[in-house]
Amino acid sequence: MNQPRLRHSVRALIVDEVDRVLLCRWDLAGMTVWGTPGGGIEEGESHLAALRRELLEEVGLTLETESHHVWHQEVVPAQHAAGFDGVINDFYLVRTSAFEPRGTLADEQLAAADLTELRWWPLDDITAYVGNAAFAPRLLAPLLNNLLRTLSNGLPAQLLEIGL
Repeated sequence: MNQPRLRHSVRALIVDEVDRVLLCRWDLAGMTVWGTPGGGIEEGESHLAALRRELLEEVGLTLETESHHVWHQEVVPAQHAAGFDGVINDFYLVRTSAFEPRGTLADEQLAAADLTELRWWPLDDITAYVGNAAFAPRLLAPLLNNLLRTLSNGLPAQLLEIGL
C-alpha cells in the first residue's frame, strides 16, 4: 500500500500587542479564505528556516527568535490540496508589535500564489464575521480565543491537535 503524499507547511499565528492576528486573504477558485501566513517546507529545510523564509516573503517580518509550536493539523481528504493526498500544517505563535505588512515578493508573485491582501484582525471581528469568506483553520476564532486566554498564564504546556 502506498503512503499518502502529504504537503507539509508551517504557519504563523502573528499576534500583536493588542491581540490582533495578521491574516492573509487567498482568493481561490470560487472561494475566499482568510488564513495565517506561511507555506510549504522545502527539501532539507527545517520548520524554523521555512517559517523565517515564508514570513519574510509574504509579510515582511524578520523572525529573529524561535517561535512556540502551538497547533498541529492533519487534513487528509482526497482533493484537499492539488497534487497531494492531504496537508499537514504546523502553527507557530509569533508575538510582535504591530507593523505594516509588506513581504519581499512582488505583487505579481503574491497574486500567482492567490494571496491578495494582508490584514490585522481583532478576535471580535473574526468571531462576529458575516460574509462569504472562510477562515483557516475553520475554528480559528475559538482556537485563537483559547490560545490568548492561555497566554495570560504563559505559553501552552502542550501542542494542540486541531481539525480542518
